[in-house]
Amino acid sequence: MRIETVTQELSLKRSVDSGTEQQRAAVQQIIRTVRSDGDAALLAYTRQFDGAELSDMRVTPEEIAEAYQAFPKEMAEVIKEAAGNISLFHQKQLRQTWTYTDQNGTMLGQKMTPLDSAGVYVPGGTAAYPSSVLMNVLPAKVAGVKRIVMVSPPGSDGRLPAGVLVAADIAGVEEIYKVGGAQAVAALAYGTETIEPVDKITGPGNIYVALAKREVFGDVDIDMIAGPSEIVVLADETAYPAEVAADLLSQAEHDPRASSVLVTPSRKLAEETAAEVEKQLKSLPREEIARKAIEDYSAIYVTKDMQEAVSVVNQLAPEHLEIMTEGALSIVENIRHAGAIFIGRFSSEPIGDYFAGPNHVLPTNGTARFSSPLNVDDFMKKSSLIMYSETAFRENADKVAAFARLEGLEAHARAVEARKEQ
Repeated sequence: MRIETVTQELSLKRSVDSGTEQQRAAVQQIIRTVRSDGDAALLAYTRQFDGAELSDMRVTPEEIAEAYQAFPKEMAEVIKEAAGNISLFHQKQLRQTWTYTDQNGTMLGQKMTPLDSAGVYVPGGTAAYPSSVLMNVLPAKVAGVKRIVMVSPPGSDGRLPAGVLVAADIAGVEEIYKVGGAQAVAALAYGTETIEPVDKITGPGNIYVALAKREVFGDVDIDMIAGPSEIVVLADETAYPAEVAADLLSQAEHDPRASSVLVTPSRKLAEETAAEVEKQLKSLPREEIARKAIEDYSAIYVTKDMQEAVSVVNQLAPEHLEIMTEGALSIVENIRHAGAIFIGRFSSEPIGDYFAGPNHVLPTNGTARFSSPLNVDDFMKKSSLIMYSETAFRENADKVAAFARLEGLEAHARAVEARKEQ
């Protein structure tokens, strides 16, 4: 793992995949076909891309029951406990409708309304993560979304992974379909004979899913276009190299394009961590994936002091940030850009991925500069409330009419003056 002394310009390379022209054209064609052919297109694409011959895409109660039979009971209990933690955290985010009335009798406010429906995409294959089910479904549940639809590509046997179905049942999903890829996104956005359209689509997927979400945005809302996973560890000489290395590798094993970065004013920690990364890589089951991420998209930056280290972190605006320093909590107030902040030695990033409660759907590729983790607000709409009193109207009608005429909108001015004349 390369070690660099910080200069004005960081050399870190980030992976941004906007797809090829051929991939974008393929996604556009899939969306057009689903819009015109509906269920027939979904079944044909499932046969073509997943090798599964289906007559019915909807998951049955019998399949849920079979999933519980095939899934370890102790892990189902762990998922239930994690779901409780995640729900509790997101309940703290709930905002209520509010109003206020000023001295002249005008009432103003904001009405909070949950979306009618949401669709959750869950990847298949080796990327079938029950944790993603919980993180996408539970904020919508807490927000009050009445209809939540889950889609996921089946295996060649026409089934979904037991862990995914168990997590979906624990989270309270009642509508699950065995369909994936760009075709699933199109079905959620525009509907078919079997799948009614939704208002918002969330959840990770491959490049075709990401491109499809980009294509349908505007007709339906989406969460984000997520890039490969990232972690930055901000550490000083009090950190343990073996623990820092393990945390860096926890993200490197996700994807060969993942980014793992250590920022530290300690040259000793930098060198010992680099050695530990190499040592731990050799025994990692996903060594090939993690090694490519470490070699191509990762680095150790040595700074002159902690102040410069914090500046580097804010420049990187990482998805995950771990602070492993003396007085770690006091550093948090200086962090401006990070999706999730893990404070102290015992707050390893996987604690947040699975169990603590905050959402693990986080902004990547530096977008933590302006965006937030998936949260309850993502599944709610805000409507402004305006009830002007007669007193306020008489006081301000001429000002409003004048403002309208300033912008050349005579009908606006007359709409106000019509009431004034009465």
